[in-house]
Amino acid sequence: MESASELVAFPLLITPIESNYRACTIPYRFPSDNPRKPTPTELAWIDLFLNSIPSFKKRAESDSTVPDAPIKAEKFSQRYAEILEDFKKDPESHGGPPDCILLCRLRELILRELGFRDIFKKVKEEENAKAISLFENVVRINDAIEDEGKCLENLVRGIFAGNIFDLGSAQLAEVFSKDGMSFLASCQNLVPRPWVIDDLDAFKTKWSKSSWKKAIIFVDNSGADIILGILPFARELLKRGTQVVLAANDLPSINDVTYPELIEIMAKLKDDRGQLMGVDASNLLIANSGNDLPVIDLTRVSQELAFLASDADLVILEGMGRGIETNLYAQFKCDSLKIGMVKHPEVAQFLGGRLYDCVFKYNEVLSC
Repeated sequence: MESASELVAFPLLITPIESNYRACTIPYRFPSDNPRKPTPTELAWIDLFLNSIPSFKKRAESDSTVPDAPIKAEKFSQRYAEILEDFKKDPESHGGPPDCILLCRLRELILRELGFRDIFKKVKEEENAKAISLFENVVRINDAIEDEGKCLENLVRGIFAGNIFDLGSAQLAEVFSKDGMSFLASCQNLVPRPWVIDDLDAFKTKWSKSSWKKAIIFVDNSGADIILGILPFARELLKRGTQVVLAANDLPSINDVTYPELIEIMAKLKDDRGQLMGVDASNLLIANSGNDLPVIDLTRVSQELAFLASDADLVILEGMGRGIETNLYAQFKCDSLKIGMVKHPEVAQFLGGRLYDCVFKYNEVLSC
């Protein structure tokens, strides 16, 4: 499933990890709940995963790398639906009780067992090509903003706008397949501030006072998300003297960008002097996170990433899966930022916000 080497705990988590860290943000159940009876929250989330099956099945059917793809896609659909229905009868079946990590992992396991390695490969390639063609224009717009605070806010809006490209959300997968999405229009159409969690002003204050020496960014989706959202932001950090490590998935999962894909993207964006639109990119590193899901348990990362992260003073978790559904309340030994768009009604309800609301959660550690 993951990298061949043993996975380790992310070194910047507050210790002892056992009592300070819980990967999943939303508790599906509490100790007082009947272990044999699903809770209302479990049922709501099981239904969310059930509703996503048709869009996954559709992608799997058209995977030309898999012999008899339509037949195997149907098997995936039936098998995963059966497991989810089993959870409704007995939450402790299939390694339960379920949480968002287990529900994602079971879906990936079934796909891989049936021979589906990367059912979103084609759409990722198309979206990466589209976003690469827009990269220069997006960077020029950012560079033309003279006010430092306004430039930062524009970069942050770009991250949210890019993060809309998420085929793990049934509603967005539907919208995307019909109409596609315009990045610049999405930047303009974000829900107004204050967002459901909005620490942007505090982050702006820190940004204006000092820069970090090293930032680890757990990246999310291919296409506009990584290329038009994260990379212009990372480029700005590089300009300020920060070393940036982009941590990408080991194996494909939904339309998340993988480590090999990100290396390929960077090769296309950098010029022959190794610059990213006039900025030296020698301080931009790409790491394999060791992860193979759209969510992440930070007690299980690659040794390579753990080594690179040991002296970082800023951790950024981007996207709903890594920064909201998991790790929203994760505490670190250094400054941290969780940034993502709310794309499931269940998450909006938990946070007390709106669908497509934004989360910008910044925690500053004074002794960092």
